[in-house]
Amino acid sequence: MEFYLDSANIQEIEDAMNLGFITGLTTTPTFMHRDGITDIDGTIMKLSNMVPVLQIEALGEKSSEIVDEAHRLLDLGLDSSKTVFKIPISMEGARACNQLRSEGHMVNLHLVYSVQQAYMAFSAGATYVCPLVGRLQDQGYDALGLVQQCIDAVNYYGYDSKIMFSSVRHPEHVRNALNLGVHTCTIPWKVIKQLFQNHFTDIGTQQFFEHTRLMTITVKEGMRPVDAIISSDKTIADALVVMSKSKLGAVTVVDASGSLTGVFTDGDVRRMESSGQMDVHKKLNELSYGTPKTIEAQALLADASKLFKEHRVDTLAVMEGGKPIGMIDIQDLLSPSL
Repeated sequence: MEFYLDSANIQEIEDAMNLGFITGLTTTPTFMHRDGITDIDGTIMKLSNMVPVLQIEALGEKSSEIVDEAHRLLDLGLDSSKTVFKIPISMEGARACNQLRSEGHMVNLHLVYSVQQAYMAFSAGATYVCPLVGRLQDQGYDALGLVQQCIDAVNYYGYDSKIMFSSVRHPEHVRNALNLGVHTCTIPWKVIKQLFQNHFTDIGTQQFFEHTRLMTITVKEGMRPVDAIISSDKTIADALVVMSKSKLGAVTVVDASGSLTGVFTDGDVRRMESSGQMDVHKKLNELSYGTPKTIEAQALLADASKLFKEHRVDTLAVMEGGKPIGMIDIQDLLSPSL
């Protein structure tokens, strides 16, 4: 299925074409007016150099006027092999389509709202026949049924026309187009971006990033660069200040030589408060500590993950050369970008 962008916004067009697989661009005078464009011819030439195929309007009340407008646009320097002239379906439009097709130009007969109009477009030799699905549904019509009838007619009678599914409002319309088997779909940029999105894909991608990080990043690289070490001659109040600044649930307590004495945690604070033994002026070297849970700085984050689970703790003292250099928190295992 051909995949067109439906827009006149230069930034959207640049973003879409950078994907590398968009078939081309469909645009309208309405889009250009909405985006504040006043130099229509200049914009058309700019767009023709940005996209593989450009579908632009050729307007006129009579077939001769439509054909003349198409010729005028070509005289600007457009490449006929990369240009499709969009013409609203009508008797004059079908006549102009037939003439332009006899000259070897591509034509999109659009604003199709009935299978009868589509049949006239097929008979006139239109390269593309374009029902407007969203607009038809707004009026309460079975737009998808019309698209299916157009596809069936092309397949049954062997017309060369391609059915273009247009007036796309949401990703479900694109799914409808695929299920119906249309030849071409033209889609607004906001909908194109939504086509890539799925909550389960986001979850899976996040898991891949996190697991890759666990297997490739060391504890020293993954730990937060905060000062979570405090001397044992400091008070509990001092420890609380360090915990607050570091945003960690614990601090590493060291003696005068810098050797590990213990780990003071927010769990210790809660136990002191509940037992009525909390004294913020008490020095840390007056407290007794259990065996601190540690990990080497060059260990992988995956090793830290195992220790967190094994010891059921949220922080580990990080050791290097026999001395503590900081702490790693269980939240540090998550990728900072996710």
